[in-house]
Amino acid sequence: MHPMLNTAIKAARRAASLIQRASSNIDHLRIETKDHNNFVTEVDRAAEAAIVQTLLDAYPGHAILAEEGGAKGESEYTWIIDPLDGTTNFLHGVPQYCISIALEHRGQISQAVVYDPNHNDLFTATRGGGAFLNDRRIRVSKTKEMADGLIGTGFPYTTFGKLDMYVHMLKDVIQKSAGVRRPGAAALDLAYIACGRFDGFWELGLQPWDIAAGSLLVQEAGGLITDLDGETGYMESGNVVAGTPKVFAQLLQTLQAHK
Repeated sequence: MHPMLNTAIKAARRAASLIQRASSNIDHLRIETKDHNNFVTEVDRAAEAAIVQTLLDAYPGHAILAEEGGAKGESEYTWIIDPLDGTTNFLHGVPQYCISIALEHRGQISQAVVYDPNHNDLFTATRGGGAFLNDRRIRVSKTKEMADGLIGTGFPYTTFGKLDMYVHMLKDVIQKSAGVRRPGAAALDLAYIACGRFDGFWELGLQPWDIAAGSLLVQEAGGLITDLDGETGYMESGNVVAGTPKVFAQLLQTLQAHK
């Protein structure tokens, strides 16, 4: 295993320990509202601090891009961090959230960790080295038809200007797939594509830390991921479409009809 990936795993587990201890005492957490339907807690900040310290202790010259702390430092290596993806789920006791850590090297994601502490699911990937779930090699599903596929999604909760477009997309995908699910943690949704639990996924208005680690997992597991134009600008636009090669093509075509 790549030493940088090992360090990211160590950081994710340290953050998970803080998060899981706090999960039994949610009523006493300090909660702030960043935007409508967008919350941050002292746990998000503590988990992020633990991740950043672990990474910079090992690689002090690396840069950081994190959800709560923003961008820090300049380097050809940048760690992209979401310390608690699925904060709303966490606050309501819904066990669907994760820690997401990715390493970008010269513009490409090279290492990825998505850790679900509730199920002890550790998703990892190194560029060119495949994707893994708890040390077991994973691949996207063999589903070829969107009509047979389970599709994940996320509602646009801060970009309400896209809500009407999204509703039309959702209606069409519901009618053309075997089912649609909205679990509430995009990084984990992308990991589910990688291990075959979902056959396709789309969401609008995401942030880089929602996407970075999951995008490498999807690619290393044999899936495809693009923006709504079928291009690689999803980290910039925040609009993501992913899936098995066959389902991806059908899902993208369905969504593009409503752009």
